[in-house]
Amino acid sequence: MKPIFITATGTNVGKTFVTLKLIEELNNLGIKAGVFKPIETGVVDVPHDASVLIEQCKKYNTDFALLKPKDITAYTFKLPAAPFCADTNKIINIDHIMAKYQELASLCDILIIEGAGGLMTPVTGNIKMIDLISIFGAKTLLVTPSRLGCINDTLLSIEALKARDLEYDWCVNLYEEIDSFAKVTKPYYDSMPSGWWSVQNGLQIYTETIAFK
Repeated sequence: MKPIFITATGTNVGKTFVTLKLIEELNNLGIKAGVFKPIETGVVDVPHDASVLIEQCKKYNTDFALLKPKDITAYTFKLPAAPFCADTNKIINIDHIMAKYQELASLCDILIIEGAGGLMTPVTGNIKMIDLISIFGAKTLLVTPSRLGCINDTLLSIEALKARDLEYDWCVNLYEEIDSFAKVTKPYYDSMPSGWWSVQNGLQIYTETIAFK
């Protein structure tokens, strides 16, 4: 199975939440999922996102049982910033990221990769987060928020994916300004030809599509 790259319109939109739910849903279908957080910033001691992800993965995949949070990341940095800025010594190497990817992919049926920030977040001087999707040969799941202003961010992200001819699905994480979402955002989303679904109501169907395609 192709890996799934979880991205979003920006930070604090719900990438980790969706990844956790996806691991659970895949397990319910008998698919052994693995998880990879290529780069995590804002790490003082133990990477927070990687810690949460590995604990969820261990519940279902015994091949990840002995791994620690830093085993599912290629790089961690203290500065809470885009990888390019957090990497003050410029040590990020794509070959190292790929080696970690291949190691983790061998331990599961499908590897779920959680990006950092949004699609255009810089990783190195000439590589952005969106470039990793092609490097991994992954499908993309774009997570968008429900707050006012999300239409613009969603459309920009979709345009970026289309411009690179990347296979993608997109969903809305209904966690902010939910009461106003039906009036200020949903009408436009409903008019889009690509269709949309919410994390809260559509993730199971999405997972079944992956499993039985």
